Amino acid sequence: MSFERRMSYSDYLRLEQVLTAQQPLSDAHDELLFIIQHQTSELWMKLAIHELGSAIEAIRKDDLQPAFKMLTRVARIFEQLNNAWDVLRTMTPSEYTQFRGALGQSSGFQSWQYRAIEFMAGNRNLAMLGPHAHQPDLMAKLDAILAEPSLYDESIKLLARNGFDVGEEAHRQDWRQSRQESSKVRAAWKAVYTAPATHWMLYELAEKLVDFEDYFRRWRFNHVTTVERIIGLKRGTGGTAGVSYLRKMLEVELFPELWNLRTEL
Repeated sequence: MSFERRMSYSDYLRLEQVLTAQQPLSDAHDELLFIIQHQTSELWMKLAIHELGSAIEAIRKDDLQPAFKMLTRVARIFEQLNNAWDVLRTMTPSEYTQFRGALGQSSGFQSWQYRAIEFMAGNRNLAMLGPHAHQPDLMAKLDAILAEPSLYDESIKLLARNGFDVGEEAHRQDWRQSRQESSKVRAAWKAVYTAPATHWMLYELAEKLVDFEDYFRRWRFNHVTTVERIIGLKRGTGGTAGVSYLRKMLEVELFPELWNLRTEL
């Protein structure tokens, strides 16, 4: 029972650092809930970034089976993040107002890890670099992501390597810019869905991507609902329009061709 000179559970997980990282700035009972909710979300996002990076590399090498496992894990991470909103929704508007002033200008809008996930998936809105411009180290990390093909870019390149005509998408060089929906890419994915037995690996990849975005969309929707339930239509602490801004984000599609081809099938 003695762990004086042995690796213990607490040592391995560095629990002293983790469990002392919650430092409420007010006496409000619910501020601890708010802090833990967001800290744990950032930890899950860290894992999502790790898995997405490995999935991108695996697809680049045509090593699809490991990529499927990683993308399944990312979808489950977002399922976990979705469930976390249920805990935060136990906080009422009255309880939030007791410590909201202590947040200053801080906002989830400023989460660089969330931005990294969007960039890695393929939503490369460069205007979203603005909140991080004052932190060169974070800008360097985000720039490194933008310099490489996204998850969806690599999936489209995979289509091209398998003989599908994806048009100019096969020759793109500027990965920093958000791509526009392509009729040729949609036609390629449609061919995959029309003959899944012939293109099973591509078919499974497509469904893994849709599964990931499905959970990602639910996370965004639950975010909007939770924010509206707690602060109504007030502006966000970080200066965004709050709920109206978050509602606009619901319209963003990460993999548009995969969703829009369903109307044609």
